[in-house]
Amino acid sequence: MPLHSVSVAGAVVRDDGRLLVIRRADNGAWELPGGVLELAETPEEGVVREVREETGIHVEVDELTGVYKNVARGIVALVFRCKTSGGTERISSESTAVDWLTPEEVVERMSEVYAIRLLDAIDGQGPHVRSHDGIRLVTTS
Repeated sequence: MPLHSVSVAGAVVRDDGRLLVIRRADNGAWELPGGVLELAETPEEGVVREVREETGIHVEVDELTGVYKNVARGIVALVFRCKTSGGTERISSESTAVDWLTPEEVVERMSEVYAIRLLDAIDGQGPHVRSHDGIRLVTTS
């Protein structure tokens, strides 16, 4: 039986519309802060913990905006729109940079499969359900 991993990520939207991103320490890619959901925590608790650990920013969860499956690796990611509630930006062992990007900068800097998660979170049409192969979105026929 195939096993899936569940991860959570925060689409943190600042009052000026900018979006919180990290540059990952392991591969240099710009992504949303997030990670694997721990067994004893709710998805919302996981998002709050991951965003704080990776960026120093404290958040409150607004709502689920998307479910994304990496069909190549069996990872299901739940993305929640969040608002800031304190903290100060800082890097961590998992990030080499923390930044606030405009939606246009998100498209320029991030790969399609991660940029879409932030764009979905701000379009007001969710929750979205999408699949990808790790590089590109895949559509079902």
